[in-house]
Amino acid sequence: MKNLTHKVEFCVVGGGIAGMCAAISAARHGIKTMIIQDRPVFGGNASSEIRMFICGSPHFLETGIVEEFRLENIHRNHFPNYSVWDSILYEKIRYQENLTALMNTTCVEAAKEGNKIKSVKGWQLTTETWHTVEADMFADCSGDGILAPLAGADFRIGREAKAEFGESLAQDVADNKTMGMSCLIQARETDRPQKFTPPKWAYSYPTEESLPPCRGHNMSRLQNFWYLELGGNKDSIGDAEEVKDELLKTAMGLWDHIKNHGDHGAENYAIDWIGFLPGKRESRRMMGDYILNQKDVLEGTLFDDMVAYGGWPVDDHHPDGFEFRGGEPNIHIQPDQPYGIPLRCLYSRNIDNLFFAGRNISCTHVGISSTRVMATCACVGQAAGTAAAYAIKNNMTPRETCKNFITDIQNTLMDDDCFLPGKLRNISPLCQKAALTASCGNPEELRSGMDRDTREALNAWQCNEGDWAEYDFGTPVDLKRIRLVFDSRLTRNKDNWHLNMIFNRALDTPDYKVDDCLVEAYHIEADGKEIFRETDNYQRLVKIPVDVKAAKLRLVIDKLRGTGVRNVFAFEAE
Repeated sequence: MKNLTHKVEFCVVGGGIAGMCAAISAARHGIKTMIIQDRPVFGGNASSEIRMFICGSPHFLETGIVEEFRLENIHRNHFPNYSVWDSILYEKIRYQENLTALMNTTCVEAAKEGNKIKSVKGWQLTTETWHTVEADMFADCSGDGILAPLAGADFRIGREAKAEFGESLAQDVADNKTMGMSCLIQARETDRPQKFTPPKWAYSYPTEESLPPCRGHNMSRLQNFWYLELGGNKDSIGDAEEVKDELLKTAMGLWDHIKNHGDHGAENYAIDWIGFLPGKRESRRMMGDYILNQKDVLEGTLFDDMVAYGGWPVDDHHPDGFEFRGGEPNIHIQPDQPYGIPLRCLYSRNIDNLFFAGRNISCTHVGISSTRVMATCACVGQAAGTAAAYAIKNNMTPRETCKNFITDIQNTLMDDDCFLPGKLRNISPLCQKAALTASCGNPEELRSGMDRDTREALNAWQCNEGDWAEYDFGTPVDLKRIRLVFDSRLTRNKDNWHLNMIFNRALDTPDYKVDDCLVEAYHIEADGKEIFRETDNYQRLVKIPVDVKAAKLRLVIDKLRGTGVRNVFAFEAE
């Protein structure tokens, strides 16, 4: 057996969507980063091992790195396949500069000096190697919050009492119950009837009455069997294997009922996949300088140190899960507006170099029933990675970084296409002073600082093929970077296009393709000379490094993916 030691600036434990976004963000900001993932694939609950779709706020769909993932997927994963999706997430880590991955590696030990983590140690199953990772800063994005017990970080498990935070949806008396975990089912429609023979160990549900109420089970493309949920009344970590066994019996029994006991529109459907790794909703919650709660979520609190946002309903699942017979299996209350997530919820209150992101952030049980969904976790992860970069570069604790650099962190996040409700992105001084003209429409929208449409305004320059927008700086200036933001149809939340992957495959399931709202081809001119050309754009945020001196900079739209006008939200240089 080998023993290897790695020295980096930032170590992320956990390679789900939150951990990926934290690691990628820090690495892109120049931080030498290592990510430790205990699975053979990245993505956590979104990966091929669990297959939950990525969802978030219905008010404002999430942008930043998670939108980059989605757009890459629909560009390449035409016949949506989880192996292709896994490979896209893999390459985002594997081929990112400043970022190294340890896969199939379980974190089992943490060494400390005072209130700081000095190193973590993990066992890599595939190579039979012990890896010790020394770092200046750590982030626990492991879902279960493994660094809490290993490093002594404050954490909670379970449901608070109403009185502690004044939460009407909390319990009269606190307990250790959580939301449960699920093993999902995916099915495929064929062109002929398909039989299903259940295993002898499957549970039997021979009648509609034998199933718990309010669990729809007719087949459709959008049926994802989220309610196959157990374990909330057990130890979501210590009893995970026992719960998995029960989930498999339940899943097989439910599919037997759908196929063999009544007409559920499934005659031609066959099982395509059943999950053997449960997807968790809740376990440990780390404690930060602030604990997000029901009031913040439902009243839309926007904090001074807001670095992310949520908007998913308060979606609190009953701990009995599939065994609950009392009617609706979850509380479902939709906030009227998005709410902010403060940086104080993303670092430990008692460990001086520990960030965290994902479903383990500093929230009450009611609060995390909304923040736990993966698009929100992605925004939180990107925020934690960005804040970690500032902390490392300035040799500060997370708490000191929050106090001294919160405005810079917010501006950096918005420059990286993260939306923060109620805030405008800073415009470069160079573009603020320049004269901005265009062949059509109102080019001032290109430097409004709002890079998406909102309920109040479109916030976009509308253009067609051949149109242009131009900055006139008056005299030649040095240009180092050009930033563009195109329209990826963030109003798509009413249809399937906002999902990274499909649930079940019907015969008429459409292929994925790049949405025709995007500008396909464009080029950049400096004083009339072309300096950059793109012929197959499929991303929303584009940052183009340049090294040119010019008095005028022009964006020319060469080709659209569809007909009609298109929206461009930002065109800037610095």
